[in-house]
Formats: sequence, structure tokens, C-alpha cells
Amino acid sequence: MSDRITIGQLYPSSIHPSVMQRTKTAQAPAAPEASFERVLQNNLLKFSNHAAKRLEQRGIELGDRQLDQISSAVDKAAAKGSKESLILMKDMALIVSVPNRTVVTALDGNAMKDNVFTQIDSAVIIS
Repeated sequence: MSDRITIGQLYPSSIHPSVMQRTKTAQAPAAPEASFERVLQNNLLKFSNHAAKRLEQRGIELGDRQLDQISSAVDKAAAKGSKESLILMKDMALIVSVPNRTVVTALDGNAMKDNVFTQIDSAVIIS
């Protein structure tokens, strides 16, 4: 028998194992691209349970245009390296976890009065 066994694999004697290794790596498939769903999920704005309750309690309804503006504000905060951002929009304030793209809490104009916002590293004002 003229075949050679190297590290548990069988190679024909005419091909040295180092050649087989180079051939395998040269034919290796490219890294898979991120799936559309994963990209979409990473770009979607999410709301924590707490924020959803606050929006409901305070009667705040967000339309598509407002959600787009908030998402854009989160993008701007992320571009500056922010972690926790205060987003001010007309008579509303949102605290957002920027890396997670998650609204943590929401306040209306009445709840914002005499309020101190802590543990934020940026503020984005939407006009």
C-alpha cells in the first residue's frame, strides 16, 4: 500500500499532506455575509417594557415620521460614541440605550418639568 496516514487522515502517496492543506484553504468559502434579518434587527428601534408602559400611561403615540426621527437621532448619537442618550422631541423626552437601540423610558412635557436626567452621556434635540 502506497497511501500515507497523517494526523488521522488518509492521503494518496502522490500528494503530500502540506499540499492538501494549502489546497483546502485556497478553496475555503468566503465568510458569510450578515443576513438581511440580522441587519434589519440591528437597525430597528426597540422599546423596553418600561418604556412601552410609560408611553401608554402618558398617552404618547409615535407615528412613522417620529419613529424615523428618533432612529436618526440614535444613529447620530452612535456615530459620536454615545452609550446612553437623552432625546428631546417637542413635548417629549426619551432615554435611549444607544448600543442596543432601545428606548429605556419616555416622558411627556408634564413629567419633564423639574426633572433631572442622570446617567446619560449625550443629548440629541429633534426639532
